[in-house]
Amino acid sequence: MVFNTGAALLDAIVLAVVSREEEGTYGYKITQDVRKAIHISESTLYPVLRRLQKDECLEVYDRQYDGRNRRYYKVTEKGAVMLELYRSEWMSYSKKITEILREE
Repeated sequence: MVFNTGAALLDAIVLAVVSREEEGTYGYKITQDVRKAIHISESTLYPVLRRLQKDECLEVYDRQYDGRNRRYYKVTEKGAVMLELYRSEWMSYSKKITEILREE
């Protein structure tokens, strides 16, 4: 993609992906789901997850999987509120950009 992806957009995408799983989801799956929309490396994703956790938008817990712990991420109430704000802002922003870029 030729457009830069800012921190707010990354936060919005990650929150949207994690919110789809009621019980939460783990880092590798989040990476794979985010990659359906934008190219992102795991080294880029994990700081985003840590920032969202620090900002109390995600909670983290471990669960056993194949004899080892797997870290899961789940959207908090605050995260759900932020996601709704991001969705609203994105709809307005993308509509304006689409109108500008549309050929007439």
